[in-house]
Amino acid sequence: MKPTDSRINRWLSQTHGIWFTIYASLAAFCLYTCVYAFRKTFAAATFEGLFFAGIRYKVWLVTFQVIGYALSKFIGIKVISELKAHSRAFGILLMAGIAGVAWLLFALVPAPYNIVFLFLNGLPLGMVWGMVFGYLEGRRMTEVLGASLAVSFIFSAGLCRSVGAYIMRDWGTSEYWMPFVTSALFTLPLLLFLYLLNQVPPPSALDEQLRTKRAPMNAQERKAFTATFLPGIILFVLAYVLLTAFRDFRDNFSAEIWKSLNMGNDPSIYTSTEIPVSIIVLVCMGSLMLIKNNQLALMVNHLIIAFGMILIGMANYLFQLQMIEPKIWMVLIGLGLYLGYIPFNSIFFDRLIAAFQYTSTVGFIMYVADSFGYLGSVSVLFFKEFGYANLSWLNFFISGGYIVSATGTLLITGSMIYFHYKHKSWKATLR
Repeated sequence: MKPTDSRINRWLSQTHGIWFTIYASLAAFCLYTCVYAFRKTFAAATFEGLFFAGIRYKVWLVTFQVIGYALSKFIGIKVISELKAHSRAFGILLMAGIAGVAWLLFALVPAPYNIVFLFLNGLPLGMVWGMVFGYLEGRRMTEVLGASLAVSFIFSAGLCRSVGAYIMRDWGTSEYWMPFVTSALFTLPLLLFLYLLNQVPPPSALDEQLRTKRAPMNAQERKAFTATFLPGIILFVLAYVLLTAFRDFRDNFSAEIWKSLNMGNDPSIYTSTEIPVSIIVLVCMGSLMLIKNNQLALMVNHLIIAFGMILIGMANYLFQLQMIEPKIWMVLIGLGLYLGYIPFNSIFFDRLIAAFQYTSTVGFIMYVADSFGYLGSVSVLFFKEFGYANLSWLNFFISGGYIVSATGTLLITGSMIYFHYKHKSWKATLR
C-alpha cells in the first residue's frame, strides 16, 4: 500500500506545519488506539479461580502474550530497521489481522489449550509500533508527533480495559469472547485511520537538515551504531527494562490491583485515571519541540525520565502513609511511569540520533530496548508467580515501584553523564 498522490497527500505536502502536525498526530494517535484494542483488552478480565499446572490461568495468558511480544521485538530489530516506507501500511494491516484471528481462535478453543493463541496475538503486534512511528520520525515536529503517538497507549490502555469491562457487564459477553468482540468493534476505525496516516508524505529537506536524514540500516550499520554508543545503550536499556516491566505489570493486572482496593466494580476507573496522565505527558513531551539544540533536548529528556522515576517512589510513600487516596496514587504512579516510559518510545532516540548527526533510524535502537524490556516483563511475572505467589498484587506492585524509582534513577543519571561527555568528545573531533 503506497501513499497515493491524493488530495490529502498533496494538501499535507503544501500546508502549514501546524495543520500537518495536527493531522499526523491525530491519525497516529487514533490508529494506535485501535491497534491497542487488539492487544490489551483482555486485561479487564480476571479469570478468577482458574489455574493450570498450579499457576493462575491469567498469568499464563499474560506470559504467553508477553513472550510473543518480546520475540517480536527481537525480530523487529532487523525487520523494522530495514523496512521500506511503502511497506508500512500493509505491514500494519497484516499484523493486526493476525492478532484478530488469534483472539477468534482463543474464544473457540477451550481452556487451557487456548493459551497458545496469546503468543500468536503478541508476536505480530510487537512490530506495529515501529511501523507507525516510521511515519513520524525525523521531522521538525517529531516531539509533538511522537508524544501524540506515545500517549495513545496511556489513553488506549484505559479505554480498551473500560470497553472490555462494559462488554462483559452490559452485553453479557464471556471473558473468552470479549477480546475478539472488542477487536471487531475497532476494525473499521483502524482501516480508516491507517488510510489517513498512509497519506503522510516523507520528511522534507528542512526536516532532514534539522533532524538528520533517516534511512534503513543493514547489519553492519547496526553493529557500528551499537559499538559507538555501547556504554550509554547498556545504561538506558537497563533503565527502560525496569520501566517496561513495571508498566506491563500495571497494565495487565490493574483489574486485580483495583479489586484489592475495593474499586474494581467501576469500568470507568481505568479511563478516568489515564486521561489526566495522557494530557500532562502530552504537554510535557510536546513542549520539548521548543528546544532547538538537540544535545540540550537529549539532556532534558534524561532529566524528565529521572523525575518520573522519583515521582513513582514519592507516590508510593505518600500512599502508604495514607496521605493520598488510591485514585490519586494511581494517577501519580501513572504520571511518573509514563514521564519515564514515553520519551523512550518517541523523543529520546530521535534526539540522540540528531544530536550526533548519525544517519540511521529510530526503529533499530527502539527495538533493541523493547526486546530486552519485554524479557524483563516476562521475568517479573515468573518472579512473582514462583517467588512471591502469596504476596498480594497490590503489595508486589508497590515494592516494584520502589525498585524502579531507586535503581532506575541511578541508571538514567549514569546515561546522562555518559552522553554529556560523549557529545563533548564528538564535537572536539569536528573542530
